[in-house]
Amino acid sequence: MSNAGVHKILTFQSSCIAWDDVPPIMSNRRLNAACWTDGGTTATNALSVAQRHAGKLALMSLIRNEIDAWIFDLDNTLYPAGSDLFPQISARMGRFIADRFGLGDEAARVLQKQLFRSHGTTMRGLMVEHGVDPKLFMDFVHDIDLSGLEPAVALAAALAALPGRKFVFTNGSRWHADRVLRHLGLAEHMTGVFDIADAEFIPKPHPAGYRTLIERFAIEPKRAVMVEDMARNLAPAAALGMVTVLVHNDSDWALDGAEGDWVQHRTDDLAGWLAALPAGI
Repeated sequence: MSNAGVHKILTFQSSCIAWDDVPPIMSNRRLNAACWTDGGTTATNALSVAQRHAGKLALMSLIRNEIDAWIFDLDNTLYPAGSDLFPQISARMGRFIADRFGLGDEAARVLQKQLFRSHGTTMRGLMVEHGVDPKLFMDFVHDIDLSGLEPAVALAAALAALPGRKFVFTNGSRWHADRVLRHLGLAEHMTGVFDIADAEFIPKPHPAGYRTLIERFAIEPKRAVMVEDMARNLAPAAALGMVTVLVHNDSDWALDGAEGDWVQHRTDDLAGWLAALPAGI
């Protein structure tokens, strides 16, 4: 594969993006090398800097001409994973389980993690294995303090400048999503929210919810971008033909699947990454 000024016929497999005569572009973003082919042969060697970032140039072109829908996860994606929101939610999940089953804190924590890993969400596990009312559970765990979360001024500006419709696709409740979006100052930029109830309480990454989402909002997957902090949740999106973006999160459960070829773009600064995309080349 040539490292010279123009790179011919590079094809990104999962999203079916193809283009000819792509000039190199410099950026601090990373693209997964395992996803590229050159003349049908997988590129196993490290890509050059220009090749790694040709993907961003292609995405810029898609934004101008084709991207119609931006689909964002909520928790730890539209606000920093280092905030205290998700620790609050996790603690309240543990409290709910402890109270429900008469367990100590450590035993409740163990059960919570077991349910999460077995069913995709703690709530789904409680529903399937213990018949818990999901609304009762979500109302309890999402009753959290948002005062420590700063408004997302830079992200709001980036969303306002971005062409296309914007959606939130969350394994949480609509009430929680609406509350967090208002607090962050992002609600006015969202076309719609698709929550766990809309997915019939079947959480990501089960493909059923993705199909319902695109049908409800008339989304053409090949004209859509999905942004997530949990790598495994990007796999069904990539399989449908969406461009995928992973927002960095250090948690083990978020990194599960992060080396898969369904992760096409990565960032630890979503606002900055989005703000750069509509700019002229």
